[in-house]
Amino acid sequence: MENNVLNGAELAILINRFEGIARKMTNTLYRTGRSGVLNRARDFSCCIVTADCQLLATADSLPIHVLVGPDMMAQSMKDFHPDLRRGDAFLHNSPYHGSSHAADHVLLIPVIDDSGKHRFTVLTKAHQADCGNAEPTTYMGTAPDVYAEGALIFPAVRVQENYRTIDDMVRMCEMRIRVPEQWKGDFLAMIGSARIGEQEILRLGSEVGWDKLEAFCGQWFDYSEQRMAARLATLPEGVATASSTHDPIPGTPPEGIRINATVTSRPDEGRVTIDLRDNIDALPCGLNLSEACARSACLIALFNSIGGDIPRNAGSFRRVEILLKKNSVAGIPVHPTSCSVSTTNVADRVTHAVALSIAQFGEGFGTAEFGAFIPPSSAVVSGLDPRTGDPFVNQIFLGCTTGAGTPYEDAWLTYLHVGNGGMCFIDSVELDELYQPILVQERRILPDTEGAGRHIGAPSLLVEFSPVGCDIDVAYCSDGRLNPPRGVHGGGVGGGSNQFRRKKDGATEALPAAATVRIHEGEAIISICCGGGGYGSPLARDPHRVLKDVQDGWVSEQRAREVYGVTLDRSGGLDMDATQSARERAGA
Repeated sequence: MENNVLNGAELAILINRFEGIARKMTNTLYRTGRSGVLNRARDFSCCIVTADCQLLATADSLPIHVLVGPDMMAQSMKDFHPDLRRGDAFLHNSPYHGSSHAADHVLLIPVIDDSGKHRFTVLTKAHQADCGNAEPTTYMGTAPDVYAEGALIFPAVRVQENYRTIDDMVRMCEMRIRVPEQWKGDFLAMIGSARIGEQEILRLGSEVGWDKLEAFCGQWFDYSEQRMAARLATLPEGVATASSTHDPIPGTPPEGIRINATVTSRPDEGRVTIDLRDNIDALPCGLNLSEACARSACLIALFNSIGGDIPRNAGSFRRVEILLKKNSVAGIPVHPTSCSVSTTNVADRVTHAVALSIAQFGEGFGTAEFGAFIPPSSAVVSGLDPRTGDPFVNQIFLGCTTGAGTPYEDAWLTYLHVGNGGMCFIDSVELDELYQPILVQERRILPDTEGAGRHIGAPSLLVEFSPVGCDIDVAYCSDGRLNPPRGVHGGGVGGGSNQFRRKKDGATEALPAAATVRIHEGEAIISICCGGGGYGSPLARDPHRVLKDVQDGWVSEQRAREVYGVTLDRSGGLDMDATQSARERAGA
């Protein structure tokens, strides 16, 4: 192996080759997916793991999908199918065997060299518009167990052999899923994406040599671990505990779900421990976390807190110990616990609790809370399209702001939610109206809902839409009305969520936090998503930025004066003398 010691340039070239392969997989799925979840919202991820199930490359992927889980799913594939052969493909969505939730279908393909040796595994993970749940939604927050969900569960089930699809599996899905042609189009797109990855890695192995690629993986992991250790050495030493609370829904305690996290920093060792064991047992609802989502949520908070330049792979993860307890709402579920909403709501609360803990280490660390997720503007909508007479099911992405203030910058306005990492796209109003029989009456920022701070959180977003020529079912699982996103280091609270029905007479009616609501023709549903918390004192915000916020309509002149200590003159410009005096009086 001495001849395979790679220099820095070779490491950089090969990781870019692998990430380029992952991007080719991503591009294939984005351009060939049938459902709007894939070809408009881009709710999917592609990655590569080594033959010994270590995460290698995750370019352009959703963090909650890939940080932890691909390794566990690849191991399940090997455990269930020890005799892997070229041409095999496996369908996986079991939250008890390394996946996230039933709605995320995963294609795993082992990359087998000409000698028959397993070299890598490629994974394509795609959220489904419909996965066969008992209700027309992929997020069943009120499901008491996996049987109530009703979705088909595939623990690494073979769906291709010798490159030929096993039609029995396809027929099973077609009989269970409400939009079988749409699902099959997505399934074929996933196969195409994963096969692109397989063929590209086979070509790379022939070009570079398998021994050199194996040596690269080991050295890249070691380099990534060294980078992670050096960055963690900059954290102050100590132990910090924080919590974040999910609003109550059916199946939870009346006060909701309080998630506790304790972070222990050992900078002299370049290590961090994240402890989630102080949390309640699994609940009779769909909010419980799979192990993969619990671990990924912790890593998301850590990487958000230490900078995005550290490679995110099995090497850097070696420096992070995550402690979970079995059968907790925060991970390691026991069958038949429901994990239907595992990728978002409580996972985000785990990320918040860890980030708030890290923020306690001092100014410049951690983040504020991001906004909670799955308001009706990101609901699954379904019904019978009067234009065609055909049923439709799709998750719309009409917008969630939710971004949090950080030590270094303002919020990312269109973040969607913290586990998504800003990777999903927001739907075009015109395309959503084209593909579903709906009319979007309004989509706008709500002023004075930003988390005030030196760096602000995102303001809330209001979306109102209604059915056209039919009734529609709108399924959502909203969080953040009772527990809106909090700021840190003097930052303010971001706007909370809410949802209403607008009746035919124009009156509004409050809707529950988690429900499948039928909206009749002539009615509308109003969705208000969370904003994000602020970071640092609002009195320390650059007055010119406050002026820009006022000009953009995000902040009123009154709020600028009362919260930020910024006074505008009669022409709408900054009155710097009045601003300085106001801030001095406020003790800034």
